[in-house]
Amino acid sequence: QVQLVESGGGLVQAGGSLRLSCAASGRTASTLTVGWFRQAPGKEREFIGGINWSGSSILYADSVKGRFTISRDNARNTVYLEMNNVRPEDTADYYCAADPKGGWSDGDAYEFWGQGTQVTVSS
Repeated sequence: QVQLVESGGGLVQAGGSLRLSCAASGRTASTLTVGWFRQAPGKEREFIGGINWSGSSILYADSVKGRFTISRDNARNTVYLEMNNVRPEDTADYYCAADPKGGWSDGDAYEFWGQGTQVTVSS
């Protein structure tokens, strides 16, 4: 079993930055691919990006490419989502998920999910 806990959400002004963390615990947490998703009120869940266990492979959705950066520190069993130049449309609940059994962008493929952290971007 793997437990995921997100943190770092909050209120930020447009153009600002925020760093989210996803702390993992449990068996082989540092060996798992981790994805980041978000869901805004009234909208479908959106894949933001993912990172493999070594950090050698990282994917980003077009909507965040060039503004968001995903990284990981396996010594701390933590994956990060650095959000820069945020926009009001980035307002959402952000989730990390681990161990996809299929494509990284398919939320249904992930076995483990965190509880989410809320990000609000003011204009």
